[in-house]
Amino acid sequence: MTTNYIGKSESRVDGRAKVTGEAKYAAEYNVDDLTYGFVISGSITKGRIAKIDTSQALKVKGVIQIFTHENRTSLPWFDRNYADDDQPPGSPFRPLYDDKIQFNMQPVALVVAETFDLARYAASLVKIEYKEKEFQTDLVALQEKGFEPKKGKSGWQPPKSRGKAEKVLENVPVQIEAEYYHGAEHHNPMEMHASTVVYQPDGKLIIYDKTQGVQSCQQYISKVFGLGKEEVQVISSYVGGAFGSGLRPQYQLFLAVMAALELKKSVRVVLTRQQMFSFGHRPATIQKFKMGAAADGTLQAIKHDAISETSKFENYTEKVVNWSGLLYQCENVEMSYKLVPLDVYTPLDMRAPGGCTGVFAFEGAIDELAYAVGMDPLEFRLKNYAETDQNAKAPYSSKELRECYQQGAEKFGWSKRSLQPRSMRQENQLVGWGVATGIWEAMQQKANAKAVLSVDGKLIVSSATADIGTGTYTVMTQIAAETLGLPIENVTFKLGDSTLPTAPLEGGSWTVSTVGSAVKTVCEDVRKHVFKLAKKVKDSPLSGADLDEVTFAGGMVKLTKDPTKSVSITEVMRQGEVNNIEEESMTLPNPVHMLKYGMYTHSAIFVEVMVDEDLGTVKVTRVVNAVAGGRIINPKTARSQVLGGVVWGIGMALQEDSFMDNNLGKFINHDLAEYHVPINADIHNIDIIFVDEKDDKVNPLGAKGLGEIGIVGTAGAISNAIYHATGKRVRDLPITLDKLL
Repeated sequence: MTTNYIGKSESRVDGRAKVTGEAKYAAEYNVDDLTYGFVISGSITKGRIAKIDTSQALKVKGVIQIFTHENRTSLPWFDRNYADDDQPPGSPFRPLYDDKIQFNMQPVALVVAETFDLARYAASLVKIEYKEKEFQTDLVALQEKGFEPKKGKSGWQPPKSRGKAEKVLENVPVQIEAEYYHGAEHHNPMEMHASTVVYQPDGKLIIYDKTQGVQSCQQYISKVFGLGKEEVQVISSYVGGAFGSGLRPQYQLFLAVMAALELKKSVRVVLTRQQMFSFGHRPATIQKFKMGAAADGTLQAIKHDAISETSKFENYTEKVVNWSGLLYQCENVEMSYKLVPLDVYTPLDMRAPGGCTGVFAFEGAIDELAYAVGMDPLEFRLKNYAETDQNAKAPYSSKELRECYQQGAEKFGWSKRSLQPRSMRQENQLVGWGVATGIWEAMQQKANAKAVLSVDGKLIVSSATADIGTGTYTVMTQIAAETLGLPIENVTFKLGDSTLPTAPLEGGSWTVSTVGSAVKTVCEDVRKHVFKLAKKVKDSPLSGADLDEVTFAGGMVKLTKDPTKSVSITEVMRQGEVNNIEEESMTLPNPVHMLKYGMYTHSAIFVEVMVDEDLGTVKVTRVVNAVAGGRIINPKTARSQVLGGVVWGIGMALQEDSFMDNNLGKFINHDLAEYHVPINADIHNIDIIFVDEKDDKVNPLGAKGLGEIGIVGTAGAISNAIYHATGKRVRDLPITLDKLL
């Protein structure tokens, strides 16, 4: 019976629950006397509500109440009471606060009725008159009004320039100048945002919410409504995708809780697919480059300026340009980042926020410079390979990017590529091969975990993290099972409950490194306890041994040099008259390592496209993504993470676009009929390679995050491949056929 689980392709422990329907999502918890809320969205972009008439709707039998700014409860509305774990600087949006309209589709009322259909029907009877004001939603038109933010989101670092890029560019022999753009994109997970608030007889709330952080939602609700934390329990056992949309508590949570407290009833509020476009998005961004190289391809200077959108009420920031000072060796780098406030909702972190935006454009500019020099794009990248983190002036904790290039190129067959654009074809299909580099931070946060080992050999480990489809349940189970040497079926991992030990939001690709380290640590603490008991067993074969001289495997504690000398964990606990061993531990990132090393996951993405010469349609026919992500805990779930990121990168490059009509100030393709994402027919061969990488500094597991790295660089590689196929450089996403004809 094996107990070596780390590094093995274990199937998801929650897989059966998901495919059988046993897994419940936020809108699937039913309780007695449940009522239903339907959100009414505003129809203007800026102005105020002149009149709101709910009289006809309130006459409908079964309608319980309609909440507006005129009758909502009085609350502690101070910004400091409204904070959440992912809040940018500024004054956050407050639903139903007053008559002001700050963005299109702003929630302006909540109809609560005995059934969902009744609530939706009654909502259609509410009459609202508005007084409109002039608005601005066009980033391109207002880009000159951008300002440099002094503060940003937690962890945001403003870019730091070095050297004399502008002066060097005056004399460098090979130069390019380019402007790249992509519009807004929306997360669109399968599961819409929903909150089921169960009002209990004692006034306490049990809330089932779609979120990436139950404790962040608990903190938010406690502060806004003046409740003690013991009065609010937030549960999110399963999440049907989020991609960053669940990092902040969304407005349906506020509205559902407000209604439940006021009516003293259980309330469910589910947003429609159209309303999923009314909060947060990847911000539209303009990026401008001036870059220069010596005649032999040595990178001499980089100038990268980004202009991005934010709302009028918060300053949302991303690391967009920082990657340009990091990816390649260059002494002269000038970077700037500006924000333009628009009449939109605050943008929101979306898979690899800032990373896939900045790297897409920068890797396109690098490709342009390689062609200007007359050098193969992969050779150019290798020539300018950075051995150290130049932004931080520090060595890397590990970096196997060179091996990613080598293994990816070999698998892809890059050596057969001709340099000249439009030189490869299959009948009427122009064939293009492109490459790009990917990078993402390898982060670790503070986290707690609890472990309870019972006398029957069963282990329960818990932490208030989330599983947004990434495989958290499975990976944590593997770590715990291996650390204590137990069969995996004897281990249960619990998450998604605000009463569990403290954990951060699930985001930033830090969950395995963060919560996984806490799970490993707490299980090691249980090991110590078991070992002390094992030494006290009558005639114990381990009496003279030290902890580092034994192995935990197969439910046994064995002398490593002589495995025949062993005792079972259950027998140890029985003889010690211990029914349960319980430990709770906290882990923190190593502050010395954080200051001393640059810690990143790297990748090399190789893409083949076929472009129809007559129609301009693009197919991504092959992708090879070679990733150096430290220790891979579960190759199966890891591959799924990178694969999903690649698919999204294909969507980002070719399809995704939240189209803002600046005459109306609204996204007009706010549904899945018109907001295009890749489907099965769009996806062909994708190979994922995990390059062996040892890292004893990044965290106790040696693992790096994989959630974001799959998308970073993919759009850039596709863009570069399309140029190789067609000879036409398209610098704004998505690359649709009209831009190629």
